[in-house]
Amino acid sequence: MIRRLTQQDIARMAGVSQTTVSLVLNNRADSEVRIAPETRERVLRVIRETGYVADPVARRLADRRNRILGVFTYEAVFPAASADFYHPFLVGIEECAEEAGCDLLLFTSGKAHGGRRRIFSEDSRVRLADGCVLLGRTIDRDDLARLIAERIPFVSVGRRDDAGGPVPYVGADYPPAVRELAERVVARGHRRLAYVGAGEGAESYADRMRGFREATAALGVEGVHLREPRLEDVLAAGVTAVFVEESADGVTLVQAARERGMSVPADLSVLALGALTRPVHIDIDFSGFRIPRREMGHRAVELLTQVLERGGTPRSCWPASRWRARRWPRRPARHGDRATSAADNPERCLSRA
Repeated sequence: MIRRLTQQDIARMAGVSQTTVSLVLNNRADSEVRIAPETRERVLRVIRETGYVADPVARRLADRRNRILGVFTYEAVFPAASADFYHPFLVGIEECAEEAGCDLLLFTSGKAHGGRRRIFSEDSRVRLADGCVLLGRTIDRDDLARLIAERIPFVSVGRRDDAGGPVPYVGADYPPAVRELAERVVARGHRRLAYVGAGEGAESYADRMRGFREATAALGVEGVHLREPRLEDVLAAGVTAVFVEESADGVTLVQAARERGMSVPADLSVLALGALTRPVHIDIDFSGFRIPRREMGHRAVELLTQVLERGGTPRSCWPASRWRARRWPRRPARHGDRATSAADNPERCLSRA
């Protein structure tokens, strides 16, 4: 069995002390030890010639880090039900981790309580990583409070309210995006709008609802909150444009409308406040906005490295990008209006320009 080379071996072959080898490996210069350029080059030459790789445990002891970043998800990321939603976040996380020269560790052993994973348990391994990126539409507030209290470096993907202290996060700036959609819809004649979804609980839902309420108040139009995607409720409220929190709910409404012989958007306009999070059969690409998930994942790792290097609770909000139809949906025709043609109201909710 071939014996692993040690720093002592490299020091002997280079004719220097082990301390000098350690300083060269860690790219440091001790205040009391000046390393001559030729000495540094001699050590590096021996390292190249021998193919020496530093012991990761020794490196961790030297710089107090193992260059491993954790990723904890409150929902499973591999099943098809959520893979499409989480994939862009993970791509951005991986890209930035590679740029930073770090490995990723996906935490999957957290025990589920009430159908949801928890970071802390008897087998919690969160401290194996230098810091952790948290993913999940709803993140447990007690977990956040404990991470803060125990000074475990982390960054949340998604805006989070304070939990025993400020929470570092990268989030999407939902209110302005919702307000812009409402302004464009109202400019096209719609006067009764509905928000379909919880509108509360997770910060991302509350932010969407806040933008909707601010917009309807500022524009002087009526806004209705419907928790369930029931077409009969939409029609009973006299709504002509629906903002769906979950795109899958928009699919439910469109399918129900088509079964009634209604045309979308000629009879009902549907706008999506984000990407699909549930698997559905869909032949519609809704007008609305999309969340810059890949960029947010990348930024989360940037902020985590900032926390590790300088501490603090950095926060970053990204604007949601509008995804628009070739022809934006206008108010459906009512009795007494001029006739509208199929060209004015195409059957599809959105055609990519």
